[in-house]
Amino acid sequence: MNPKQFKISNKTTKLNFKSGFIAVVGRPNVGKSTLVNELIGQKLSITSHRPQTTRHRIHVIDTTDDYQMVFVDTPGIHMGNCKAINSYMNKAASSTIANVDVILWLTEVGKWTKEDSRVLEHITRIKTPVILCINKIDKLKYAKEVLPFLDKVSQKYQPTDLFPLSAFKKNDIHALRKLVLHYLPEQALIFDADYITNRSEKFIVSEFIREKLMRHLKDELPYDLTVEIEQFEQNGNLQRISARIFVDKASQKNIVIGNKGVMLKLIGTEARKSIEGFLDRKVFLKLWVKVKQGWSNDKRALASLGYN
Repeated sequence: MNPKQFKISNKTTKLNFKSGFIAVVGRPNVGKSTLVNELIGQKLSITSHRPQTTRHRIHVIDTTDDYQMVFVDTPGIHMGNCKAINSYMNKAASSTIANVDVILWLTEVGKWTKEDSRVLEHITRIKTPVILCINKIDKLKYAKEVLPFLDKVSQKYQPTDLFPLSAFKKNDIHALRKLVLHYLPEQALIFDADYITNRSEKFIVSEFIREKLMRHLKDELPYDLTVEIEQFEQNGNLQRISARIFVDKASQKNIVIGNKGVMLKLIGTEARKSIEGFLDRKVFLKLWVKVKQGWSNDKRALASLGYN
């Protein structure tokens, strides 16, 4: 999708049609992107076991004959703004909360952290309906084990609605979508019906590459790198893509490339498969690694790399 083609819809819709924005918020690594992907039935938000995988705010759009749900996947709200990129992510998440119709606040059953408390600080400042989703209940042996956690949370905050779920169970997803629909206003389409995201194909492709880096690289290295698409050309059914991976230190470049290029080849192979599934065409992918010292703590560098 060319970003220049993305627009607000001016099409008329049928009577009683509902549409609106739904922010999905929570601390890092609680399952927000996984939930969003399940809610729309396809993968647009990247996931990994690492916190702060999601760095950007992204709209993913689910449209039917009866509604249009615009889910806003956000970075995890976390403690501290030690670098410019951390400040950017926290602002991207917190600024979303006040400008939506419904909020899905995701927490993890049996686990309450300081970062959950930080999310609570933002939630209590607004009047938007909040559905508190208690995720990962499939990990419990008995359903009643969720009750002590629900009691603990209710002492801190009274949400508009409460919804225990497993993000991977289709019945839970169907019921949650139905609950969200209850809170959406009756209004026409916000975006054209054939759009699935507000982001360009190039952005999604760069995220798929970064996802593989997050999944395969150890320690803190994944947080010191980002991806920029340099070439994005389609020739018939072949998509040619060149992407540059920026790292913060010279020593990190060799780690990303790996012994005899093994790591970079592995990342490229897995990324290419994901990109082909997304674009539905053959992909020729070429990856480069370049040192851009201090990029994650430089506002100007962040802006040039799309963090704005």
